[in-house]
Amino acid sequence: MKIEIRRAEFTERQIVRNLMELYQHDFSELDGTDLDEHGQYGYYDLDCFWINPTWSAYVMKVDNRWAGFVLTNDEVQIQGNTHAIVEFFVVRKYRRQGLGRMAAETIMTMFPAKWEVSVIEENPAARHFWETLINTAWPGRHQLAVFDNEQWQGPIFSVDTHVTTPSDSVE
Repeated sequence: MKIEIRRAEFTERQIVRNLMELYQHDFSELDGTDLDEHGQYGYYDLDCFWINPTWSAYVMKVDNRWAGFVLTNDEVQIQGNTHAIVEFFVVRKYRRQGLGRMAAETIMTMFPAKWEVSVIEENPAARHFWETLINTAWPGRHQLAVFDNEQWQGPIFSVDTHVTTPSDSVE
């Protein structure tokens, strides 16, 4: 199985938009979103992930087939964090095979930062995924906060993916 995780090209905007529709379809059972008058869920301007220099879109492929996407930006909820995973989607066919874990680790390691991942309270599977991934990949370098305010309701994971040196370890 050949896996590819990379920044999405500007010419791939429509592919990410199509994958976003699948993501929102899956998500609709959690948040109750309905289709619009055109039979789409829609998403605010995805082009900003290619235009804004601090926002990025990534795609996942398995054996040269589209398998998911990740959207990141710098709009964080917790002071001190610098990057956020805003949306994260793996096509059902490729779930529970390690692709999501590989994508998250690849992106968060490729761009060392103080990352933030917000999960809605209604999505315990996502919470379990992120909790397991972060505890395994970056043990001792993460925090969990639970928010219940106007901006967010649910857990927010914070993790520092900067490489540690031997002097950083605790004995």
